[in-house]
Amino acid sequence: MSAPPTSPQDAVRGRPRAARGRPRTAPRPFARTAVPWLYLAPALLVLGALLVYPVYQLGLISLLHYTQAQVSGGEPTTFEGLGNYTELFTDDQFWRVLLATVVFAAACVLCTLAVGCALAVLLTRVRAVPRLALMLAALGAWATPAVTGSTVWLLLFDADFGPVNRLLGLGDHSWTYGRCSAFLLVLLEVVWCSFPFVMVTVYAGIRAVPAEVLEAAALDGASPWRIWRSVLAPILRPILVVVTIQSVIWDFKVFTQIYVMTNGGGIAGQNLVLNVYAYQKAFASSQYSLGSAIGVVMLLILLAVTLVYLRLLRRQGEEL
Repeated sequence: MSAPPTSPQDAVRGRPRAARGRPRTAPRPFARTAVPWLYLAPALLVLGALLVYPVYQLGLISLLHYTQAQVSGGEPTTFEGLGNYTELFTDDQFWRVLLATVVFAAACVLCTLAVGCALAVLLTRVRAVPRLALMLAALGAWATPAVTGSTVWLLLFDADFGPVNRLLGLGDHSWTYGRCSAFLLVLLEVVWCSFPFVMVTVYAGIRAVPAEVLEAAALDGASPWRIWRSVLAPILRPILVVVTIQSVIWDFKVFTQIYVMTNGGGIAGQNLVLNVYAYQKAFASSQYSLGSAIGVVMLLILLAVTLVYLRLLRRQGEEL
C-alpha cells in the first residue's frame, strides 16, 4: 500500500534543519565591536559636550596672555605659546606646592586605606546591630557635603569654643596657625569623608572570600593581622588597587577642605595645594593664563593616573 501524498509544507517540514536554508552565520567582529559603542554613544555625547569644550578653553587660555585687562577688553589678547609654562616651571613656589600636594595626597591615601580596611575587617567581626550602626554612621560621613564637613571640623577644633582642645587640655591652641597642624587637621577631615568608600568596597570583597579559607587560617593559629596580610590582602589585591588609585585621584585634587579650613591656603600660602594655587593665580591675582597652565598640568597628571587605573581595571577583568 503506497504512502499518502504529502503537501509541499510537509515535505519542507520533514527535511533536516540544515537543508531548509542557509545556516545562520555568527555576527561579524565589526558588529560585536560597534554595538557597545552604540549603547555608550548618548553618554559620550553628553560628556563630550560638558568636558571637551572647557578643556579646550583651558588649554587655549594657558597659551595666551590673559589677565583682567583682557577680560574687560581693555587690551588685546596676545599669543604667548609655552611662555606661561616656562614661567610656571621656573617658579620655585610651584614646585614647593607640587611637592606639598604629592605628600599631602599620599598621606591622605595611606590613612584612608588604613582606616577603611581596619573598619571593613571590624564589620565582619561584630553583630548585626553594631554593624548597621557603623555602616549608617560611615555613609552619613560620606554623604556630608565637603563645605559642611569642613565647617564642622573647624568648630570641633576651634581655639576658643572647640571641645577637642578642652578634652586634650590644649587651651587656646590654634590648629590652623601652624603649617603641619593645619595640614593634619585637613587630613583628618579628608579621611573622615573618604574612608566609607574604602570600607564598603573592601567589606564587600571580604564577604566574597570563602569562609573555609578564613577558618583554616584561624585553625592554623594565625592572628587577625597575619590573616589580613597573608590571606585577605592577596585575594583582595584587585579591589585594593582600584580603591587606591581612586583615592589618589580624589585626594590629589582636594580643594574645598583646604580652602575652607585654612582660609584660602593658610598664612602666607603655607598650606597651598595645586588646586587652591591655581585658584589663587587665576582669580585672586587675575593671572588667568597661569591658573589655566596649572590646571593643564593637573589634568595631565590625573590623566596619567586614570590611564593606569583603566589598565589595571582591564587586567583585573582578564584575571576574572
